[in-house]
Amino acid sequence: MADDCFGHPRLAAIYDPLDPDRGDLEAYLRMAEEFGARQVLDIGCGTGVFALLLADRGVDVVGIDPARASVDVARAKPGSERVRWICGDATALPLLRVDLATMTANVAQAIVDPGTWRKTLRGAYEALRPGGHLVFETRDPAGHAWEQWTREHSHRVTRIPGVGGVETWVELIEVSPPLVTFRRTYVFAADGQVLTSDSTLRFRERDEVEADLADHGYVVQDVRDAPDRPGKEFVFVARRPDGTP
Repeated sequence: MADDCFGHPRLAAIYDPLDPDRGDLEAYLRMAEEFGARQVLDIGCGTGVFALLLADRGVDVVGIDPARASVDVARAKPGSERVRWICGDATALPLLRVDLATMTANVAQAIVDPGTWRKTLRGAYEALRPGGHLVFETRDPAGHAWEQWTREHSHRVTRIPGVGGVETWVELIEVSPPLVTFRRTYVFAADGQVLTSDSTLRFRERDEVEADLADHGYVVQDVRDAPDRPGKEFVFVARRPDGTP
């Protein structure tokens, strides 16, 4: 089940204006070019920002996400007809043969259940052509990123056209490594409605992720730094070996 920040229609509709700076996606665009990807599977596509950036570059994209409200936002955007949108997850994909599969931002960490994580890695593997790549990021647990997830550090008011002012903040609910749970709060000035969305992320160690990938047949080609958060994240570049059935 998707968190309310993605699955609630009112919150999905303001997701992009609340987080307009998607400079983190530039690294993924460069990697798509680096690997010569012409077909891409965007796992956890959300409101479709990355999928549409790829489509603008002539890439054939499948975007999949379990949050119907977010997929509806993606489908309503200009140029959305160039992307194949699926409401679901990577544990049950149609037959695909893509050059690149991606999980941007928090997607990999949001898959907290170990069984679902294994099925996701298997689903992505089966969707890749031999020699294709899986790329995703996850925060380094040693960075204790959650220590900044407080109301003091996150409180702001955003003016959104057609919506009005929206007050937001984040607060920690529980830190029980490797799981961290936090709550986003939204207050709509127009009618006073208050909505909350609880999320849990799994902070995996680098060697744990590398072992998971190897167990599912991938070759870990590289572990890179995240250009937008240097020293704080691992960006895994894994490859389905050539010649695998």
